[in-house]
Amino acid sequence: MNKWQTLLAQPGPLMADGAMGTQLFAAGLQFGDPPETWNVLHPDVVRGIQRRYIEAGAQIVLTNTFGGSRFRLAMLNLQSRVSELNRTAAILLRAEVEASGRNVLVAGDIGPSGDILAPVGTLEYADAVAGFAEQAEALAAGGADVLWIETMSSLEEIQAAFEGVRRVAPEIPVITTMSFDTHGRTMMGVTPEQALQALTERGAAAVGANCGNGTDELLAAIQRMHAAGPRVPLVAKSNAGMPELVSGKAVYRATPDVMACYALDVYRAGARIIGACCGSSPDHIRAMAESLRSADLSAAPPPPAAPAGAPPAERPEAGAASDRAARRQARAARHAGDEGPRSE
Repeated sequence: MNKWQTLLAQPGPLMADGAMGTQLFAAGLQFGDPPETWNVLHPDVVRGIQRRYIEAGAQIVLTNTFGGSRFRLAMLNLQSRVSELNRTAAILLRAEVEASGRNVLVAGDIGPSGDILAPVGTLEYADAVAGFAEQAEALAAGGADVLWIETMSSLEEIQAAFEGVRRVAPEIPVITTMSFDTHGRTMMGVTPEQALQALTERGAAAVGANCGNGTDELLAAIQRMHAAGPRVPLVAKSNAGMPELVSGKAVYRATPDVMACYALDVYRAGARIIGACCGSSPDHIRAMAESLRSADLSAAPPPPAAPAGAPPAERPEAGAASDRAARRQARAARHAGDEGPRSE
């Protein structure tokens, strides 16, 4: 068995890590600076964050490479450093995992390009595949155990990323998550059921949801995937609550206790791999891991889920308008707030 299969053979929930970008900003990263350059400039800081997630109980930790594709790095004229920054990130995390002496997987993190694929947008599919392949090759060369494609909105783009991975690393397990932040769908209209079917057929080792507008929204996505009859493990990585834009910065108000309750809820709803996203910290992951360890997980069956493909419940018109405003603010907070050029 490979390391991924060995981890899956363990009973019960598996803990993933939390936000990297939030922690880097707390350590001094400035808005507009690429988090990936800290792999070279401040490797001790990056490793320290990952060390704290491992100590908190994370069994899968992501590299600091969410924006490490040529597409994102080109925004700051750093596209020539894709291989260096991604390979270094994987080497750093591999060293930290080995120093811990724990059975922790190194997950090479691949985020969206930031562009929209043609014909709606300008990014050609072949170019997307090539760009993601370049990033994946560097992560695999640095020692990643799995590759983790996350925060996607478009099935075409996530399929391009998957194809890019398979071009350079045919055997490595690939974990995929999308962000269902628009009334139960991604920004590009993909439902949880559609994502589960398409990504499972593509060969994903695990499928799920991350980021978004808070724990309730992500829980609903997991319930819908579970109702559709998944054949692979489900992944849940929620933000620490719905982000609020305060003085130009994203603020996440979910405490570790709130996230501990979320961890129990999503596990009972069917998620196997559970972590957190923007706004979270090692304290959140520790509380989540402790709640899952201490709870009687067999005492309560998974709650009933909506039938596969069921649309979100209708809201009164006034409530819907208020909800749209809240989601616009949340999206503005995620894209213009404390995650800056982006690193979860």
